[in-house]
Amino acid sequence: MSPTQTPERLTDRELAVWRSLLDTTGELRRLLSSELNRVELSPGDYAVLLALTEAPDRTLRSSELADAIDWERSRVSHHLGRMEKRGLIRRTECPGDNRGALVVLTEDGYEAIRRASGPHLRAVKRLFADALRPDQLDALAGALESIQNHLDRTAADPDSTEGHRP
Repeated sequence: MSPTQTPERLTDRELAVWRSLLDTTGELRRLLSSELNRVELSPGDYAVLLALTEAPDRTLRSSELADAIDWERSRVSHHLGRMEKRGLIRRTECPGDNRGALVVLTEDGYEAIRRASGPHLRAVKRLFADALRPDQLDALAGALESIQNHLDRTAADPDSTEGHRP
């Protein structure tokens, strides 16, 4: 086996780190979800509201919103229906496209994310950032960048990274 090739099977260490990543991120999501629930938003609500807050005119096409939050279009559609009933967003026809819809952040939606952002970001600080020393944060940033670069290369050419380390 050449130095750039790896066995197809995970080592015990690789598997343990992978499981730790899944368990830790799952626990973080659970705890952050609980924090958002205190301000009557779900993590999905927060993702939608954040994407709309960052969009020009606080408006996105449904398909752009789905891409921005990395959800299937049908999931977005169902979730937007629930959010629309609560007055957080409204949907309008997309000019020039009878099949498309624009999703617009309402004042109630803007107020909801404004109320949620402070507590949410304090929870991220308390549960995530405060657990890491500056050198650990730098190392994690580097590791995540390596993984993202590897995923980008793999997406661009799935055969180009087969059997190679990042």
